[in-house]
Amino acid sequence: MSTDLSTDSFSSAVADSLDGPAWLRERRHAAVEDAARMAFPSTDSEEWRYSRIGDLDLEQFAMIPARDVDAAHTTDEIPLAVSDFIKELGQLGGSVVVYNGRIVSTQLSDELLQQGVVFGAVPEDATPKGAAEVLGAVMHEAPDLFGAYNDAFGADPVVLDVPRNLVINLPLAVVFYVDVADSITFPRLSVRGGENSQFSFIEASLSSDVPAVVAPVTEVVVGGAARVSHSALQDVGPQVWQVGTFLAEVGQAATLDAALAAIGGSYARLRMDCRLVGRGASGNLSSAYFGDDHQMLDLRTFQEHQAADTTSKLLFKGAVADNSHSVYTGLIRIKPDARGSNAYQTNRNLKLSDTAWAESVPNLEIENNDVHCSHASTVGPVDEEQRFYVESRGVPSLVAERLIVAGFFDEVLDHFAVPALASAARDRVNKILDSHVGALLTSDSALLADASNESA
Repeated sequence: MSTDLSTDSFSSAVADSLDGPAWLRERRHAAVEDAARMAFPSTDSEEWRYSRIGDLDLEQFAMIPARDVDAAHTTDEIPLAVSDFIKELGQLGGSVVVYNGRIVSTQLSDELLQQGVVFGAVPEDATPKGAAEVLGAVMHEAPDLFGAYNDAFGADPVVLDVPRNLVINLPLAVVFYVDVADSITFPRLSVRGGENSQFSFIEASLSSDVPAVVAPVTEVVVGGAARVSHSALQDVGPQVWQVGTFLAEVGQAATLDAALAAIGGSYARLRMDCRLVGRGASGNLSSAYFGDDHQMLDLRTFQEHQAADTTSKLLFKGAVADNSHSVYTGLIRIKPDARGSNAYQTNRNLKLSDTAWAESVPNLEIENNDVHCSHASTVGPVDEEQRFYVESRGVPSLVAERLIVAGFFDEVLDHFAVPALASAARDRVNKILDSHVGALLTSDSALLADASNESA
């Protein structure tokens, strides 16, 4: 591990080489200075405890050289894997593809353009004040070094700004894709839902099978009485390190529904902050995560109630197989002015092998007594009563376990606002299950054949 971050890879010169208006360049330069004052994360910190962040050597990775952004804006450059994935999603109101850190495709219906929706790169004529209402509106200060680096070195931030009172019936999608070996990219997605707006957006993080680091930041502002749904899929390659941040602020009488399926990565981490800042705000967070081989999936959540009569509900369900590890730590924080708030936190984990490991640590921090809070967490194998029930119907043991695990995730996948993305996530879960069941069935068949030959 190297924690010497004074290399040329993360310097002001690199930030200055990136495109954008003067105010964005100034913002990047300030972020470089902020990052220089930050230490590399350590497992001594509670927020990084149990992680394997100490194994990451950033000096082994480099940013992809800048190139002409205008030349990159062509659909001819979209990888086939991304095109196929977008087809899986069905009909969309618009889509943006970010390939190796650069926007290469932006699609938005004429109707939404005419209605004032901004979707894609930061507009050239955006003023510092206007852009700050979306880009950086939630991440006022980076929570860690990776967040600061994202501010400093994010080449092409994506902005989604939906005007007040607008209802969008079709989902909007952003797909981030990386296929350059030994690269580090900093995807950025900043979303604002105006007052009384209603829409759904999809965020997908994908890659080829290359060693890489991806450090995304997604920030969402939900205006008063708005309803915003965020459905995300993380399915990067098995050699990728992903260290992500999701930050949301929900206004008065507004609702955020955020659902994540986390499947890929060698080490994949997401910090998810949901701040309920307006009276009557609601935040619903859900995640399905499945690790196998030697993966580590690391999820940290913060449900922060700042205003009165706010409600948060969290349901995270994970499974670990082979030698994989998962970490979940969650904090419900009730601020002094958040009287009448309700907060719920549930984390369930299935251990599918003796060598798999899952950590689950729920926490409460309450500064107002007029609230209702609860948390629950479990780690254990497949329930034997459920297994017995399925097997009693004539289902083989391994197939019974597959059915139970698949059903275990349905409760979360049903929360996805976009059924097509839930289906895509379910297909990926089933692929992992099928590979394990198939391998075990093949192994059992071979053992039975050997035993039969020996007895003969």
